[in-house]
Amino acid sequence: MENKLNLPLKKKKNEAESPRLDPLMRALKALHSAGAPETMTEEELEHQRRSQEVLGRLTAPMAGMDYEEFSLGGMNAAWMRLKAPHGSRHAILYCHGGGYTSGNLGYARVLASKLAHVTGYDVLSFEYRLAPEHPYPAAVEDALRAWDHLMLLGYGARDVVLAGDSAGGNLALVLCHRLKAAGRRLPGALVLMSPWTDMTMSGASYAERVESDPMLTPEYIEAVRTAYAGGRDYASPDLSPLFADLTGFPPTLIQAGDHEILYSDAEMLCHALERAGVPCRFEVSEGMWHVFQMFPLRKAAAAMESVARFLLER
Repeated sequence: MENKLNLPLKKKKNEAESPRLDPLMRALKALHSAGAPETMTEEELEHQRRSQEVLGRLTAPMAGMDYEEFSLGGMNAAWMRLKAPHGSRHAILYCHGGGYTSGNLGYARVLASKLAHVTGYDVLSFEYRLAPEHPYPAAVEDALRAWDHLMLLGYGARDVVLAGDSAGGNLALVLCHRLKAAGRRLPGALVLMSPWTDMTMSGASYAERVESDPMLTPEYIEAVRTAYAGGRDYASPDLSPLFADLTGFPPTLIQAGDHEILYSDAEMLCHALERAGVPCRFEVSEGMWHVFQMFPLRKAAAAMESVARFLLER
C-alpha cells in the first residue's frame, strides 16, 4: 500500500504551520496508511485502534462538557453533554469514521464534543463492531441498536439528528435507509462530514485528487471495503447509499474539503438527494482535506458553526 506520510499539504501557511496541527495530522495520516486491515497482525490492528483512543482523549475539547460512558447491551457507548444544557429535547446520534475497521469512543470524542458545543444537543456515540473481525452487517445492526435506545428513552425520531464522518457518514445513511425500508420514522436531519457514499469508487475525484489528498489513498479505500464487505456487491444500497432510493430522506448537510479523494462521494450524494426532492446543502471548504473538522483550524470552527445554523433553520 502506498504510504503518503510525506505528501505536502496544499493549504495556507498559517494553518499548515500550526504547532497544534502537525502532531494531529501526523497521527491521523499514520492511522490511514498503517496497512490493509486484513493483512495486519492482531497486535498491529489493536495498536492502531488504541492510538485512536489516545488521540481522541488528547485532542477532544472537553471544557464545559460532561462525558458519561455506559454499556448499551454490551456495546460501549457514551453521552457527551454540556455542563449547562440549553434545555433542548434534541439529541445527535453520532457515527464515527475509521473505514469500518477502526474507531472507538476515544476517537469519537473529538467531533462529539464539537457537535455538543455548537448545538447544545446531547450527543450519543457508540462503538460499533469493526471489520475484519465483524464485517457487514455488524456495524449496521449496532447502529440500529443505538437508534432504538434513543427511541426507548423517549426521543421523537424527528428530534434526533443522525451525524457521521467518513465511514460514519456511510453508516448514518445506511441506517436511515434501513429505517425507511422498515416503515419507521426517520431522523429530523442528517449531518455528514466527508461521507463515504460509493464503495464502487466511481467518482472522478478518486483519480483527479489523489495527489492533493494528504489523508487517504485509493489503496486504503480498497483495503477497508474488502475487509468490511469483500465478496458482496459494492453497488448495494447497504454498502453504497449513493445508489439507494433517497426519496423522503430528511434535510441533509454535507461538508467536504476540496482536496480529498472522497469529494465525488459527497458531491454525487448531494445531486442524488436533490433529484429525490430532499433539501440538501453542500459546503466545500477550500484547501481542506478529509474530515478537517477534527482539526484545530478556523475553517473547522466555521464548519461546526454552520452545522449549528443548519439545525436551527430546519
